[in-house]
Amino acid sequence: MGRQKQPEIRERLLEACTDAVLAGGLPDRLEPFAVASGTSARMLLYHFGTKEALLRAVLQHARARQRRDWEALLRVRADEDYRRTLARAWAGMTGPAGQRYLAVFNRLREDAEQQLWPGFRREATTDWLAPLQEGLRTIGRPELATLVLAVVRGLIVDLDATGDTDRVDHAWATFVAELGEPPLRPGRPPTSAR
Repeated sequence: MGRQKQPEIRERLLEACTDAVLAGGLPDRLEPFAVASGTSARMLLYHFGTKEALLRAVLQHARARQRRDWEALLRVRADEDYRRTLARAWAGMTGPAGQRYLAVFNRLREDAEQQLWPGFRREATTDWLAPLQEGLRTIGRPELATLVLAVVRGLIVDLDATGDTDRVDHAWATFVAELGEPPLRPGRPPTSAR
């Protein structure tokens, strides 16, 4: 009779492998995972089935961590204007804590065939819309969620390509400062106080 798999061991291995990926990127072989988790490649395959299944599990676990961390950054705070929240969130997303996620997931965005995670690019775009809409609603601008997300993504690509933190941070600060009052609707004259 074969040994029963133990979910707590799988979870411990998954945590250790995820930590390793966030610290050093996706490895091409199982050995770095084995070293990071203190086990053997054979035991990793026993718990995850294949190298690809392990990589997918690690990426999904890392993504869950990123969503938790970044949703906390984007969360509405009763005592804070959402523009200030966005400025602080940018620092968290592009600082050392955020860079570990960007380094891993930028590689997935560039994978045209999306073999490890089919549909990742779409998911990685649309899953931030709801928190942004909720936050932008507090300043009367929920319709700007797609624009804000596009600017975030574009500036992150720019930062990744150039490393010019000062210029990119300045662009983000300028953009956030412009998220003021909604424009008047076309064709309606402004109402004046009497």
